[in-house]
Amino acid sequence: MKKTVFFSALSLLALLAYSGCSETAPEKKISESSDESPKIVIYQMLVRVFGNTNTTNVYNGTRAQNGCGRMSDVSSEALQSIKRLGCNYVWYTGIIQQATKTDWSQYGIPRQHPAVVKGNAGSPYAITDYYAVSAELADSVPARNEEFVELVNRTHEAGLKVIIDFVPNHVARQYHSVCCPEGTVDLGSGDKTEYAFNLHNNFYYFPGQTLKWTEVSNESEKAGQNKGNTYVETPARVTGNNVFGSVTPSVDDWYETVKLNYGIEFKPDGSQVKTWLDKDGSTRVIPSTWTQMSDILLYWCGKGVDGFRCDVSEMVPVEFWNYGISRVKEKYPNTLFIAEIYNPKAYLEYIETGGFDYLYDKVEMYDSLRAVVEGKRDILAIQHCAESPTIRNPKIHEHRLHFLENHDEQRVASKFFGHSAQAGIPALYISVLLNNNPFLIYFGQELGEESMDNEGFNGADGRTTIFDYWGLETMKTWHEANWDESKLPVSYRNVRDRYEEVFRLAQLPVIRKGACIDITTPEMIKANVFGFRRKAGAQELTVFCNFGDDPFEYRHKRETYKVKAHDAIAILKENK
Repeated sequence: MKKTVFFSALSLLALLAYSGCSETAPEKKISESSDESPKIVIYQMLVRVFGNTNTTNVYNGTRAQNGCGRMSDVSSEALQSIKRLGCNYVWYTGIIQQATKTDWSQYGIPRQHPAVVKGNAGSPYAITDYYAVSAELADSVPARNEEFVELVNRTHEAGLKVIIDFVPNHVARQYHSVCCPEGTVDLGSGDKTEYAFNLHNNFYYFPGQTLKWTEVSNESEKAGQNKGNTYVETPARVTGNNVFGSVTPSVDDWYETVKLNYGIEFKPDGSQVKTWLDKDGSTRVIPSTWTQMSDILLYWCGKGVDGFRCDVSEMVPVEFWNYGISRVKEKYPNTLFIAEIYNPKAYLEYIETGGFDYLYDKVEMYDSLRAVVEGKRDILAIQHCAESPTIRNPKIHEHRLHFLENHDEQRVASKFFGHSAQAGIPALYISVLLNNNPFLIYFGQELGEESMDNEGFNGADGRTTIFDYWGLETMKTWHEANWDESKLPVSYRNVRDRYEEVFRLAQLPVIRKGACIDITTPEMIKANVFGFRRKAGAQELTVFCNFGDDPFEYRHKRETYKVKAHDAIAILKENK
């Protein structure tokens, strides 16, 4: 007996019969998987914005004016809605204390100089205390770490696992931990600042020189942020994005951060020396930063964290990752490590030597799909991507993390990308169903969030600001609906239904194991339609993704399959 189910844009094509794709279609195996574990679907949320229902949205507004979400806003009901969507991990962004212009000094938290904070809220990637939860997110600041544990417990009770950011390459310029465990050596406290480089220094220095702020100070003064009080740093330290050649970072640099030293000496000629190695290549000593940073990972694992998204991982030597991840997995073997990495040539090393479970698939899958959605390339870009040596390499293949949005990338629905959430649906089906790779969704993406506001430090660039206090109408509406999908506006619900549909398909055995075959015909290429089939045991799933501006009909024998413009359908056949 054959059972056939069709999934489409707004309704099931239940009246159509399925007898398979055209026998003349050029079939080519893309991949094969034998992993029967559930597909990982990660929901990233910037807690500061996710929980904020204040949409006053004053340009460059303060926390008092524009509000700020808290951990308690991530309720059990909210987490259940994320679970119903089809996610099994939540990546909480902005959990660890970062530099901010808000004054928390009454709680013993050092106040930050405004010249070294981007925006009023500050970047979640300019950490001031690795051992503290952000005061911004707490109901009771003194109990903020305990409130985070409560959030972790709520998340686990909802059947979800917890990921947080680990930012290993740089810290805020005024880093100082007030919450570190007794006996912990604070970063930089033991540095020999008379040396530009020392194996056991935490930072890199310009001995005898003072940080200069020509561009940065001018911009801060224009915004009324410096109030005539210039930030002074002597000796100057190297800025986070490897500004080794100057004590004057530009406004385009990560000027609010300083680079951490993992034992690599950067020479004037551009060469790098791994100073922890003996002449025979063996490790003679472990740099201090290695132990301090892996201790931080262990600390958060002890709070119940299940995984880490590791910021700019390839700016940190792969040998540290081997050391740090091994230390963590020895005690917490199921901890997930995700690398933000953009160099495909380094993928294998960061998997095999570094020990990462997953790596960003930005420059291949994301960039290819985005170019097709934007009309800059046709679907041959997807076929070429599927044929790349990196993707075809079985040692790399299923270690890639797919996404269409995150805090660094522009929203699909923004005018800079797809102009609507619907335009991203074909890319969504490919990202989620083509392979068994994990998929990352950014909060609000499932509701069609556009993020075209001009918030302050962050302009109207199609990204949800990570620097400003801000509220989103999508999140406010979702809160007011008390996380009940039936109470959402139709436009939001339609987008969410598509995401829920594709995530449900992603957990089928046909996706988790078996072969993936490209069935795209010449006719489909002309119409900008990509087709593929997944097969495993009795299940067979055929997917058509129409990136074109016109509806497409696929005819085979007596059957016709219709795909709307900028849409996708999935046809499930079960032989019983």
